[in-house]
Amino acid sequence: MDKIKIAIVGVGNCASSLIQGIYYYRNKGAGDSIGLMHWDIGGYEPGDIEVVAAFDIDRRKVGRDVSEAIFAPPNCTAVFCDDVPEMGVEVSMGHVLDGVAPHMKDYPEKQTFVVADEEPVDVVEVLRESGAEILLNYLPVGSEEAARFYARCALEAGVAYINNMPVFIASDPEWAARFQEKGIPIVGDDIKAQLGATITHRTLTNLFKRRGVKLDRTYQINTGGNTDFLNMLNRDRLDSKKESKTEAVQSILGEDRLDDENIHIGPSDYIPWQKDNKICFLRMEGRLFGDVPMNLELRLSVEDSPNSAGCVIDAIRCCKLAIDRGIGGPLTSISSYTMKHPPVQYTDDVAARMVDEFIAGEREK
Repeated sequence: MDKIKIAIVGVGNCASSLIQGIYYYRNKGAGDSIGLMHWDIGGYEPGDIEVVAAFDIDRRKVGRDVSEAIFAPPNCTAVFCDDVPEMGVEVSMGHVLDGVAPHMKDYPEKQTFVVADEEPVDVVEVLRESGAEILLNYLPVGSEEAARFYARCALEAGVAYINNMPVFIASDPEWAARFQEKGIPIVGDDIKAQLGATITHRTLTNLFKRRGVKLDRTYQINTGGNTDFLNMLNRDRLDSKKESKTEAVQSILGEDRLDDENIHIGPSDYIPWQKDNKICFLRMEGRLFGDVPMNLELRLSVEDSPNSAGCVIDAIRCCKLAIDRGIGGPLTSISSYTMKHPPVQYTDDVAARMVDEFIAGEREK
């Protein structure tokens, strides 16, 4: 099979985990592919992905080979593949726009972004010259203007778009129509973790519903020490993030949706020494047979960025299948399976079955 040529916006922890994973699994086979939901997707294996372009705004990354940039500060995720070879792909200076929250300048350089003193490149030109087929958006939460700018670049360059952060593009009918009209696939919005806070909360909510337990109230609070959590200390950047995470749970409840005062989901605080470790505290209160009360409390600890890469590596390969098949617009099956705020919400079991049908060619999208 040909390589799947991808470009990346935002060479942070999530990009680092994805790229490490591409090379880690090149030394594996189907029999020892721990950590993957699918080894083979339409003939494409994890190692068949190739990074051909990358954009960032941090002076410690811009101009460096991607293989070096993924380990540069402020990245702090786990290193599970330290022999990523030189790729011959330099990180290009991206467009800052609203990608850097003002409060981040008040923190030590090793914890925050340091904007490079360079002119941004012509993104469309770089995408075209690189031969990229898919553009991955890994911008910080709250980068509304920047996310839409890069979506427009993808449309102009004719490349597919995977929107891994909570700005609503694939799930926005107007944007979806623009990708549909051009016959360009889009996957989004806001990547789930392979086994993280959202998927755990959704699974438990579905368990309550299926077992006849009335859910009365719930919260999910998260702490971490990476730039994502530092960025989200600015509450003005959180509207779409909170909506995305909350709707991912509310959608499971159907007609029994909770009142706003009875559900709280979102990041809680930034703890630098946690680095890329994310800790979720989850509580669910409900009523059993005879209206007898019960409650559940859970603490989940995960390395945040590898957790998301487990979903992105499937999204990339399904997106490539759509390109091969001449399918444009929002890919509903893989979006529902891997994203918190997809164009159409399905339960996780249904979404998993839809993805398998899509891979087998039994479903268009």
